[in-house]
Amino acid sequence: MNVNRRSLLKGAAGLGLAASGMVGAPAFSQASSRVLKFVPQANLANFDPIWGTQYVVRNAASLVWDTLYGVDDKLQPKRQMVESEEVSSDGLTWTFKLRPGLKFHDGEPVRAVDCVASLTRWSARDPMGLMIKAIQKELVAVNDTTFKWVLSAPYPKMMLALGKTGTPVCFIMPERIAKTDPFKQIEEYVGSGPMSFAKSEFKPGALAVFERFKDYQPRNEPTNWMSGGKIIHFDRIEWIVMPDPATASAALQNGEIDWWETPLPDLVPLLKRNKNIAVDIADPLGNIGVFRLNHMFEPFSDIKIRRAVQMAINQEDYMRAVVGSDDKLWKKLPSFFTPGTSVSSDAGGEVMKGSGNIEAAKKLLAEAGYKGQPVTCVVAQDVSITKAQGEITADILKKIGMNVDFVATDWGTVGQRRASKNEPGKGGWSMFHTWHAGADCATVAGNVGVRANGEKAWFGWPNSPATEKGVEAWFASSTPETEKAAIAAINKAAMEDVVYIPTGFFYSYQAWRTNLSGVVAGPLPSFAGVKKT
Repeated sequence: MNVNRRSLLKGAAGLGLAASGMVGAPAFSQASSRVLKFVPQANLANFDPIWGTQYVVRNAASLVWDTLYGVDDKLQPKRQMVESEEVSSDGLTWTFKLRPGLKFHDGEPVRAVDCVASLTRWSARDPMGLMIKAIQKELVAVNDTTFKWVLSAPYPKMMLALGKTGTPVCFIMPERIAKTDPFKQIEEYVGSGPMSFAKSEFKPGALAVFERFKDYQPRNEPTNWMSGGKIIHFDRIEWIVMPDPATASAALQNGEIDWWETPLPDLVPLLKRNKNIAVDIADPLGNIGVFRLNHMFEPFSDIKIRRAVQMAINQEDYMRAVVGSDDKLWKKLPSFFTPGTSVSSDAGGEVMKGSGNIEAAKKLLAEAGYKGQPVTCVVAQDVSITKAQGEITADILKKIGMNVDFVATDWGTVGQRRASKNEPGKGGWSMFHTWHAGADCATVAGNVGVRANGEKAWFGWPNSPATEKGVEAWFASSTPETEKAAIAAINKAAMEDVVYIPTGFFYSYQAWRTNLSGVVAGPLPSFAGVKKT
């Protein structure tokens, strides 16, 4: 975003132009204490948390569907829908018993067969689920409240797999819905969580509505990230899509909305001056910027070309574009893992510590025999994080001599298109930008971006046997020392093979009206415990 654009946003937001209609603001009435008006990070273009992996879908899904386990702020899995679990002495049979009183929004009880179907669909798409599926002998319902998973080899991190925040999260759906092909989107949204989805009011690009489910049975423990009793104090939560930051800023200042998930950093000083608005870091574990490459097709199927782009990157350029001039909000990151955690490593990451070497990148690109193929850059314009990164990337690729096909689109379309395995010029893509939450990258468990097992990997489908060898070592680890060694091996191999390019580490803000209480920091917005006076 250039300086003029930043100035325009600040001016529009400060003058409250959204309220007067000058920047296309929707009309609102003052919300009651039983209705929460929330502006999410992006449009909720689809609503299948297994088919896709966008955080905005996961965040909405966490209201509608519950999970068997959920991690707390120590990243430890806690029982959620599960009342108890038993593991055989040889570690090969896991038996799970559900809590009593669990119901779906259509009034049907949550049964073991629903869990079996949900686990089957999830394990076809999730990296950890695929690992479990590869050693699965049997996954069956024992009775209505109990199911068992029989394996051919131990899988000690089972509960973490079923409770992690990293997408796709293992949400529990009714059997009939969970039997949907995991590579096709569901069309029915009956959940087991504290809120039901008001499908009749769903307006993609504008509005999603969630209504209280009166028969939800919360746990007795306090809410802690994805775990504990998810008690919602609102009859209705409205997600109002506002891709224009000035509109959202003015609406928050005027009391037309209650909570803005991702305020633009440039507008934060303005918001902080308003006594009716609170602003704070959204997630203490921050985020990792992501430059994702398509390894299946030219030009990025060539490791030399991937390395040429990698050596041209200056993370400072990306981070300043994303968070602005506040140096406390970002740092360089020669790693695929969250900095400051006990096992983080920058092994092999020297190439990311510099300021980018355009001339060396040009030379390597020529040596690789780059023939001028178009690089289809699919960049969401309605999410500030992706838009800022995309503008930097387009400039870098042009500087090193690449032919840039810049596709300016929306985040929902990126979510659809990145799943395509068509050639870049035929509906596919060469690269896109996103970000990974620090909570997901603190271990290997939820770090989908670093997996490199070809067709089974995340979008871009990298194939790096050395990286996967490190992943296997981490899952087999039994001590912090062996885990740390495995992560160092993963980081080194993934850097060398350019599984993806981290563009830096950054924090983002959230902002809310001060008449809201109970807003906490975490890897996703937690509506449990939030109240409005």
